[in-house]
Amino acid sequence: MHLLKQLFFISLLLITINGFAQKAIINILDSGRKTSIRGLSVVNDDIVWASGSNGTVARSTDGGKTFEWLTVAGYEKRDFRDIEAFDANTALIMGIAEPAIILKTKDGGKSWYKVFEDTTKGMFLDAMDFDESGNGVVIGDPINNQMFKAFTQDGGSHWFTLQLVDPLFKLNEGEAFFASSGTNIKHTGNKDYPLLHVTGGTFSRLFYREKYYTLPLLQGKESTGANSVAINANEKKAIVVGGDFTSDTSVKDNCILIELKKETTFLKPQTPPHGYRSCVEYITNNKLITCGTSGVDISNDGGMNWLLISSQSFHVCQKAKKGSKVFLAGANGKIAILEQK
Repeated sequence: MHLLKQLFFISLLLITINGFAQKAIINILDSGRKTSIRGLSVVNDDIVWASGSNGTVARSTDGGKTFEWLTVAGYEKRDFRDIEAFDANTALIMGIAEPAIILKTKDGGKSWYKVFEDTTKGMFLDAMDFDESGNGVVIGDPINNQMFKAFTQDGGSHWFTLQLVDPLFKLNEGEAFFASSGTNIKHTGNKDYPLLHVTGGTFSRLFYREKYYTLPLLQGKESTGANSVAINANEKKAIVVGGDFTSDTSVKDNCILIELKKETTFLKPQTPPHGYRSCVEYITNNKLITCGTSGVDISNDGGMNWLLISSQSFHVCQKAKKGSKVFLAGANGKIAILEQK
């Protein structure tokens, strides 16, 4: 009798998983362009911005039905790895390497002007993040093993840099940040500890509450470690994904769940994502999406179990800041939407 009950519950679980898989579909909206998109900013269900290599920016104001594609004049060879949009007309794009730059538009991308530049040798920006008040941060690879950050309090119009010469901010040799999706730093909503970020490479760590925690993720090589972190709506839980981008189908230590308590705790998923993942996003407090070059996974139980819904390659995914739609983007100008039917 006990065995029959077990079989019943297993069958019920499989039916539930299969039913969920059939409801989550990736629908391609645009593709076939000479750009690799890693920057994605979804303002609401209608306004979507994306940025990538070859100086490319894309914008939609109709929920992805159509995209306006443009090349930023004078920056045709730059790689814009991250983008932050505030409305249909206002956005920032981040150019990664020497000189590191941030450009801003106020007219829907028709014209851009420089708001930040750093010509320091070895400078490489990785990600930006903003809170609802327009306070923002950009993080970059370490200079002389010291973490680089710049801050803004006016929506990115002006920036100031802190010289973080402090043992707390000193990174190990080979430890840095991945510019794979612009999502390795997040505002937490906590006034006392407003930022959370993750490192990767030879060491992979979480920085939170002015402490470093070694992440139980794959690490030790330049291609390993954390790529992306997301925080849920009530700001009590977070999740980190990564792995090894040179072995993108490996599921070894590619995801960790985090309880954002006074003493941060970690929990490994029972069923991890199906390979290296470069971006993760909360859809609701319990439903998540993660993507990478080997596919897209969905979790319906807070990240404990993941189901592969597509083997298509994507670099970045994001839910609308004010809305419910979820978009993805990747190589060859590919932009897609998650259809949840």
